[in-house]
Amino acid sequence: MDHPSQPSVRHFDHCPWLFADEATEEQRAAQREVQRAVGGDTGIGERCYVAESAAVFPDRLRLGDDSYIAAHAYVTGELDTGSHCTLNPFTTVRGNVVLGQGVRIGAHTSLLGFNHSMAPDRPVFRQPLTSRGIRVGDDVWIGSHVIVVDGVTIGDHCVIGAGAVVTRSLPAWSVAAGNPARVLRDRREVRGTGTAEVDPAAAAAAAAAVSVSGIRPDDSRTPPNRPAPDAEPAAVTAGDPERAPRDRQGVQVAGAAGAEAAAAAAAPGRRPEDSRTPTTHPTPHPAAAADTQAAAAGGAEVADLPGIRPGGGRTPATRPAPDPRAAALAVFADAARDQAAGLLDRCWDGERYADRPGAAPTVRAHCDAVEIADLLLGVAPEHLSAEEHIGRLSGLQDPKSGLVPEFGEPLPVADADGFIGEGASLYHVLCVGYALDLLGPGLPHPVRGVRDMTVRQLVARLEALPWRTGAWGAGAWIDSLATAAHWNLRHDDGSDDHGTPESLFGWLLTRADPWTGMWGSPSAEEGRLQVVNGYYRLTRGSFAQFGLPVPYPERVVDAVLDHARDTRHFGPGRENACNVLDVAHPLWLCTQQLGRGGDGYRSGEIHEWAERKLTTVLPRWQDGRGFGFGPGAAGPGPEPGLQGTEMWLAIVWYLADLLGRSGELGYRPRGIHRPEPARQGIAGLS
Repeated sequence: MDHPSQPSVRHFDHCPWLFADEATEEQRAAQREVQRAVGGDTGIGERCYVAESAAVFPDRLRLGDDSYIAAHAYVTGELDTGSHCTLNPFTTVRGNVVLGQGVRIGAHTSLLGFNHSMAPDRPVFRQPLTSRGIRVGDDVWIGSHVIVVDGVTIGDHCVIGAGAVVTRSLPAWSVAAGNPARVLRDRREVRGTGTAEVDPAAAAAAAAAVSVSGIRPDDSRTPPNRPAPDAEPAAVTAGDPERAPRDRQGVQVAGAAGAEAAAAAAAPGRRPEDSRTPTTHPTPHPAAAADTQAAAAGGAEVADLPGIRPGGGRTPATRPAPDPRAAALAVFADAARDQAAGLLDRCWDGERYADRPGAAPTVRAHCDAVEIADLLLGVAPEHLSAEEHIGRLSGLQDPKSGLVPEFGEPLPVADADGFIGEGASLYHVLCVGYALDLLGPGLPHPVRGVRDMTVRQLVARLEALPWRTGAWGAGAWIDSLATAAHWNLRHDDGSDDHGTPESLFGWLLTRADPWTGMWGSPSAEEGRLQVVNGYYRLTRGSFAQFGLPVPYPERVVDAVLDHARDTRHFGPGRENACNVLDVAHPLWLCTQQLGRGGDGYRSGEIHEWAERKLTTVLPRWQDGRGFGFGPGAAGPGPEPGLQGTEMWLAIVWYLADLLGRSGELGYRPRGIHRPEPARQGIAGLS
């Protein structure tokens, strides 16, 4: 059938990859109007296409450059995509979904990033909604009629065959199909041989030397130059006899066809309502994976490696040995998930949460409990219902000032400019706000001191911060102010915010030191500690939270790597969660701008540091208790507790992601330490 000489809008809706080359100027103008008419908090990149016939009703949408939403697609909730992503005709994307770069989604596929509970005490339609979200990596091909349920992470470079039901996370390079979807092979294998298409010497070296940094094949990502029509992954068949890897996520029962069948097909002993498997033998310790290194280096089969199941028909001579470093992450994540409920119980005194047994209950401890439960279990902590958690945390906020005092303490007195300068209430802007964000409603009231602050007052406060003597405190104050501005923009009550966010970024961009990319000055006594830690807090709340590039990223990497060699803070027995996070996050943030592959700026040194830290961090997990914050008097100290556990879980994710292995964890931070921006830019700066 011949195409018309001038394609119609209906034609472009179904074949949007043609739009960039064939649309008339009138059609381009009409498409701009379609994009402007999309509701919610929306940001659409360059050369994108949104079909007129698509039902796009997001709460939040970020569509990366050269991406499209085709005819009759249905999009609700929160969707963030990288560049060159395609939602083909009749695709459904709902809930919380994040796509990497170059993701292809076939027609009639559903990504359902939310769920219903199904307790027997009430009808299904009255059950509360939950959302763990769906995360899809870079360079992923999802065929037609696929269903991906809530809580699933799909690693980089995966291919999923048509009709699959994906109920558990898939590691990078997987080729998967079936209901429930099973991993059939590794994409890097040469078909017919069962061997990976990699240098054998390099593979043996990587397996033998866990602590030696190297470039994984999935570190370099080359998205296609332009979208192309999607075919089905015909090479993927569901008849492969190979068994699935160990189910680390459990079966997620979503409101989609085939969910009950998927639950029935799960491994014996797996409970469909959660990710834990009843067992009588001890949970393997995360460090146990290291015991298999010698076997892996010798090319032996490692079917008995904790967290790895045998691979079916392959023989030991042709099957590539699993990377024990990735296995260690999987085992660690399994242990953390299995023990999460217990460690939360340990810190619940029957009425409130304390950081650790014997400590006084605090607001932050309640928020840390919510973050940990969301990260590992995908639900609110079980000691209260979700509604009770929301009621308690929302009720802590003073309606007039928008501040949250500590338990038993009076409301802090505001300074002359209307905001506060120190105290627990500064951090509560972050932790209470994000805990309520994870639970659903967000802060009920704006932070009025930040909303009403004038530009003159803001600049005076910024100039008066202790940049030379206390850069960490200065950065922490900006973190709180910028986060309050973020929550205030959500309220959008029509009041004048006096341009506070724009003025803040203008001041920061003109004050960054071009030699270090940072704010503040080092000292002989502490070196760069204050400056680097302040940089993390400052950029977390401002540039990272608002999705804006940081200035001078190469110089930041130089300064942070130099600081990471300071044995006063990183020597044996001296590391704490703050200091490690405040190196890991800036390195991760800058690599997003500079590139993550082998040609990224100082990527070899970054990988080596992350590998070394990850090797030392995982064994610090204490069964049933979690992580301690760190040695010494700083923070809560060495006793395992909620703050240490929440922070180190996020640190492990950032370290693993710097190495291209975060998909092995099966979790991704969504609260204070979320990697995605909470908001994409502000007026005049996005």
